[in-house]
Amino acid sequence: MMPEELVAVLDFGGQYSHLIARRIRECEVYSELLPFSTGPSELRRLNAKAVILSGGPASVYDEGASTCDSEIFQMGLPVLGVCYGLQLMVHQLGGHVRTTRHHEYGKTNLRILDGSDLFKGVGDRIVAWMSHGDYAESLPEGFETIADSENCPHAAIRDRNRKLFGVQFHPEVSHTEHGTDVLRNFVTIANCRPNWNPRSIIEDSVREIKSKVGNERVLCAVSGGVDSTATAVLVHRAVGEKLTSIFVNHGLLRKDEEETVKALAKDFKLNLVYVDASDRFLQELKGVTDPEEKRKIIGEEFIRVFEEESVKLGAFHWLAQGTLYPDIIESARSGSPASRIKSHHNVAGIPEWSRFKTIEPFRFLYKDEVRKVAAELGLPDEVVFTHPFPGPGLAVRIVGEVTEEKLRICREASSIVESVLRAKNLYDKVWQAFAVVGDDMVVGVQGDHRQVGHMVTVRIVNSTDGMTADWTRVPYEILEEISSRITGEVRGVTWLTYAVTSKPPSTIEPC
Repeated sequence: MMPEELVAVLDFGGQYSHLIARRIRECEVYSELLPFSTGPSELRRLNAKAVILSGGPASVYDEGASTCDSEIFQMGLPVLGVCYGLQLMVHQLGGHVRTTRHHEYGKTNLRILDGSDLFKGVGDRIVAWMSHGDYAESLPEGFETIADSENCPHAAIRDRNRKLFGVQFHPEVSHTEHGTDVLRNFVTIANCRPNWNPRSIIEDSVREIKSKVGNERVLCAVSGGVDSTATAVLVHRAVGEKLTSIFVNHGLLRKDEEETVKALAKDFKLNLVYVDASDRFLQELKGVTDPEEKRKIIGEEFIRVFEEESVKLGAFHWLAQGTLYPDIIESARSGSPASRIKSHHNVAGIPEWSRFKTIEPFRFLYKDEVRKVAAELGLPDEVVFTHPFPGPGLAVRIVGEVTEEKLRICREASSIVESVLRAKNLYDKVWQAFAVVGDDMVVGVQGDHRQVGHMVTVRIVNSTDGMTADWTRVPYEILEEISSRITGEVRGVTWLTYAVTSKPPSTIEPC
């Protein structure tokens, strides 16, 4: 579902680029991350109401530095340059950018010189997050300074007549005081309508799906997670009995997952077809150790199963999926200068030979936005707030080859992690918690005997949207209970470790 208007964020490869779009959405205005090369004609086609130029790692003077079409500044749209975006705006419009003697990284005291528009309501001083080695030495004609800092004389700039703005700091990060207020002021300047909310998303999606599908039939993959379940309920609201939901048990599920899915389908009157394909998936994965290859094998096998089932059930033209915006970004389908992080099975795994047309109502949504939509659709809290579970299932939590032994250990250990967190009222306070198992074998002592068994790693993280994450500082006594239960209850485990690496530099899932 694509809204009627948007704030376009042109991505120059900055580490915080996606956060800009998220903060704009928090203002109930739709925003999307687009390639930095997106030009005026495409912006008009998308009905962009404003443009934001993101930060980036380059200097505007670097050979091959990313740049935008300078005609964007002549479109009459409000433009906000953030960090590199400010420098690029200054450089392209006739000002001068140079390397600063005193690089600014981290929190900086900002003095507000004009609080009439961009800084309306934020006060005379704020603490802002800086991360730059270049700065604007002189401004283009028509610009004025509206904020400064000790080491940055033009920390925020404005050309009031052309509605061009620039900030050298990062309003999108949580470290910047009133950062969201600054972005909200910008979308107010752009006269954006605050209509990006769960109810409008549902209404617009239902209308679009009805228009697309017509009298054709739809298959929807459901897994028990909030993404696929909300997708099925939403599509059912749009097309009714023309929807058939398929739950494929690929043998890589969480403990008792299949019974949960069947109960949900019954509660929401979804026409569910259950397919036990666990043997064929495990056979296809036999001997495969490369994470990308595992993901692609699972994605392609999913489509084969759907193709086969659709033949049995009759003619289907559409496949509905719970693809999310971060899936597209991480699979490098956003056009960003960023590289592919990992292929998501529902993005990169769909083969060219598939005859299905896809319906992806959440492909522009972040996880927390999907949760809000799911709640609006009436899904129970245990589904709305269930921890994210990858489409390839436990295969991406098993390092190396997927075997029956490692699957058993991973499934049982992960269930214990969740069980302990629920008992301690911590499950709903963390983003994701699970166990990882690989091929490392270590010596332990069980029943006074030497025992060689698997090493299990527990991963518990906090996040907002899965794009970044921090490892959770779990109290030692809880880790001790998790360790004691896993080594005591899960046969074949002798050691337990705890992952303390955030994303970045790691990813949340190990594979």
